[in-house]
Amino acid sequence: MNQEIFLGILRQHESILHKICRLYRDTPEDREDLFQEIIYQLWKSYSSFQGQAKLSSWIYRIALNTALASFRKKKPRVSYPDSLPDNIVVPAPVPTEQQEQLFQALQQLSDAEKAIITLYLEDLSYQEIAAITGIDVNYVGVKLNRIKGKLKTILKS
Repeated sequence: MNQEIFLGILRQHESILHKICRLYRDTPEDREDLFQEIIYQLWKSYSSFQGQAKLSSWIYRIALNTALASFRKKKPRVSYPDSLPDNIVVPAPVPTEQQEQLFQALQQLSDAEKAIITLYLEDLSYQEIAAITGIDVNYVGVKLNRIKGKLKTILKS
């Protein structure tokens, strides 16, 4: 695989990775660890990407699965192959006060709800959200309405 192409893809979609890390981890150190784990998983599976879905949908799927899977791990995996690009350093963006309030509200949702609303906020279609999360397209709409109501309640309090 071409390292420069991979780095270009990471730069183009880095906001996706930062959002997932911000939603699923509380401390900057944990976010950085998750960010690195997601990059590793993307690097490891990039050769199997077949282009049947949009690249951003594939990245979301890998990032969400990595974030959720790391909660289930009993002990952290610390050995990584030396083949990762060594110049991957992407600074996390500094959120505004409104963004911070939204992130705090989003953190009160379940993991499944976080995944669905994050994809929705990225303007993915119901079909794309269904493909990434593995739920029925009609159920995406139902879940989104429930999540929006829950967020309104959280943000009002």
